[in-house]
Amino acid sequence: MELLMPGLGLLAGLAALAGSATTLLSARAVARLAATPPVAGPALPASILKPLHGAPPGLGSALASTLAQAHAAPFEVLFAVRDPADPAAAVAEATMAAAPGVAARLLRDPRLHGPNRKVSQLMNLEGAARHPVLVVADADMQVPPHWLAAVTAPLADPAVGLVTCLYRGEPADGGLWSRLAALWIDWQFLPNAALGEAMGRANGCYGATMALRAETLARIGGFAALADLLADDHALGAAVRRLGLRVVVAPVLPGHVQAEPGPGVLARHELRWARTLRSLDPPGYAGMGVTFPLAWGALAALLTPWGWLALPVAFGARLTLAIRVDRALRRGLSPGRLMLLPLRDGLSFAIWAVGLARGTVTWQGRRFRMRPDGSMVEA
Repeated sequence: MELLMPGLGLLAGLAALAGSATTLLSARAVARLAATPPVAGPALPASILKPLHGAPPGLGSALASTLAQAHAAPFEVLFAVRDPADPAAAVAEATMAAAPGVAARLLRDPRLHGPNRKVSQLMNLEGAARHPVLVVADADMQVPPHWLAAVTAPLADPAVGLVTCLYRGEPADGGLWSRLAALWIDWQFLPNAALGEAMGRANGCYGATMALRAETLARIGGFAALADLLADDHALGAAVRRLGLRVVVAPVLPGHVQAEPGPGVLARHELRWARTLRSLDPPGYAGMGVTFPLAWGALAALLTPWGWLALPVAFGARLTLAIRVDRALRRGLSPGRLMLLPLRDGLSFAIWAVGLARGTVTWQGRRFRMRPDGSMVEA
C-alpha cells in the first residue's frame, strides 16, 4: 500500500495538470463563441414547437421570451400539453393573452406514441405546424429577441440541415440547488461543449434548440423515428448528417432556466444527462474525467506531500475559467457565486463517477433503463 499511494498520487497529479490545461482552453472557447456574430441571412418563416410539462418557477417568463421574438418573417409558437389539467396550460394561455399580436396556439393532445414523452408531443405538433422551418425549443429556455433569427438564418444554405445552439444557466430562484444547477451549465457543460465544437470533435446536437426544414424532418421519418430513444437530440443530429447535410451551432446563448427544489432532484437530473452521454460514447465519457482538475488535485494532495503543488494549479485554472466564462456571459464578478466553485466541482465529479456505472435514469417522475441500441423502457 505504501508503494501504491505515491503512484496513485502521481496519476492524480498528472490528471490535475492535464485538466488545468483543458480548462484554460475551454474558457477561451467560450469567450470566442460569445464574441462570434450571428450568421447573416434572410429571415425564414418558422414554427416554434414547445412541448410543456408542469409549471416550474420561471416558466411564464421563458414562454414570454419566445413570443417576443424580433423576427422579420412570419412565425408562430405552438405549445402542447398531454394532460389537459397540466398547470403549464394555464401558464401558456396567460402568456398568449399578454401577447395578442403573436400567432400562438395551445394544443391539448393526450396521444402517447412511445416512452419519450417529449417526442410524443412533438409528433402531435408536427402536423399542426404551418411554416416550412420547424424550431424545437425546450419550455424552460429564456431566449433573447434575436434567437429565432440566429437559429434559422443558416438554413437558407441548402447544405445546412439542422441548426442548434449551446446555452447558459439561469437559476429560477435564489435557492442553493437552482444556483448549483445553473453553475454546472456555465462552468462545466458550456465550456466542454464549446471546446469540443471549436476542435470539430463534438458533433453536437443540443436538444434545447433544434431548427430544421420540415422537408428534412420528413426525409428521416419525422419525429416518429425518435419516439423510443432517450437521446433524441443526438439521434436527430446523426440522422441529418447521414443525409449529407451539415449541423451548425449558432452563436447565440439563450438561458436554460434551472428550478431545483432539492439535492435529490438535482442529482437525478444530472445523472440522467451523465448516463445518457455514457450510453452514446463510453470512451468519451470516461475521458471527461480529465475535465475535473480540482478533484484530481485534491486527491493528489491527500495521497502525496508533493500533491499540494497540483492543487493550487488546478484551483487557479478552474477559478480563471469561472471568471472568464462569467465575463463572456456578461455576468460581472460575483464573489458569492465564485465561492460555490469547490462545492459545484465536487458535486460534478461525484455525478460523473456514479455515471460510469450502468443504471436507470429518471425522467418526468418515471424510471427508465436503456437498451444497447439507445432505446428506453420503463424500469
